[in-house]
Amino acid sequence: MPDIRIWDPVHECMGRDQLRQLQFDRLRETLDRVYHNVPCYQEKFREAGFHPDDLKCLDDLEKLPFTDKEDLRRNYPYGMFAVPLREVVRIHSSSGTTGKPTVVGYSRKDLDTWTELVARFMTAAGVTPEDIVHIAFGYGLFTGAFGLHYGAERIGASVIPMSSGNTDKQLMIMQDYRSSALVCTPSYALTMADRKERAGIDRKSFDLRVGLFGAEPWSEEMRREIEERLDIIATDNYGLSEVMGPGVAGECQHRCGMHIFEDHFLAEIIDPDTGKVLPEGSVGELVLTSLSKEAFPVVRYRTRDITRLDYGTCECGRTMVRMQKTMGRSDDMLIIKGVNVFPTQIEEVLFQMEGCEPHYLLVVDRVNNVDTLEVQVEVNEKIFFDEMKQQKAFVEAVEKRLASTLGVGARVKLVEPTSIPRHEGKAQRVIDRRKL
Repeated sequence: MPDIRIWDPVHECMGRDQLRQLQFDRLRETLDRVYHNVPCYQEKFREAGFHPDDLKCLDDLEKLPFTDKEDLRRNYPYGMFAVPLREVVRIHSSSGTTGKPTVVGYSRKDLDTWTELVARFMTAAGVTPEDIVHIAFGYGLFTGAFGLHYGAERIGASVIPMSSGNTDKQLMIMQDYRSSALVCTPSYALTMADRKERAGIDRKSFDLRVGLFGAEPWSEEMRREIEERLDIIATDNYGLSEVMGPGVAGECQHRCGMHIFEDHFLAEIIDPDTGKVLPEGSVGELVLTSLSKEAFPVVRYRTRDITRLDYGTCECGRTMVRMQKTMGRSDDMLIIKGVNVFPTQIEEVLFQMEGCEPHYLLVVDRVNNVDTLEVQVEVNEKIFFDEMKQQKAFVEAVEKRLASTLGVGARVKLVEPTSIPRHEGKAQRVIDRRKL
């Protein structure tokens, strides 16, 4: 049986009635905060005929409209902040539906809360003060690395802020520094396993025992492969920049769903087509409301992630609801190597390139455990029948523009006019061959 440790038993194991009262009190404070400080929410509440004083029970939340990425885009960069910029001590961002990123801010208290919540799921996964945590997420505007970094330090573990890339050096550092916990994307964990095996490195030369993987969808089959090839326990965690970053939910060592930290996030499951809240146990889109954030609170934020919530008792003793691994998206967003990619971003680039026709197909695959993106684009006959040298220059120009816009590389394949299938109604823009 796993060694069960709970970082904050007072909150993680509280009774449901006590939890719901805490959620109500914090929800009321949040609604009051956004109503008085965020023009976007003032307008939304006014249109819904709702005032924060109208909140009488948690079910009243359904009377409020949703928040989505379009709201964030319209209010770029700081329009959704609920505190003056002088009170914002950290700014992060992630990809948006256009070239503009989604911008989020944290107050000093928000950073402390974030650190505590990451410490919760890292402890649940088995990280202790004796561990040496190797972080192979990229440091920067992406929330993943910093979130796990400060959470591990809060626990008392030693942190190696390795960042991403240079796999050979990653392996050397893990061996020499005796890293015991690995933080990265699941696909990169398998890249490490490939490189280790090709180099003939004995798995016994590593001290790794647990992996904390996130930032991209992955399957139970992938979990088993990671565990077998790296000889570790592989755990999943969930977060998104707009709501907090990592720290929204995470698995305990029983690995039967990710515990959502409900004292800080109120979760709903809705029908993505109608927006109606679904009965307990239904599969649908996850909607989250932050309950404690100061700088960037969100009310009924549509994550677009499809999952199911399990309110059953977990053997670990935590009473927080568990979410299943996400089963897909209710929108057309792709996650490539941990980066959010929208077909509309690619479309915008292609339409700016003279010679591209308004027909394209995105083929996503996972080759040697690494996500790949191929953009098949129709071009006019002049370019298609150009000399090879001219074609190559055109492809390189498109690939460079895509990499700059997306933040991730894509291979461009030119195809002749009318070769991409046409569809009546909604066009089929994406073929995802990954087994997620």
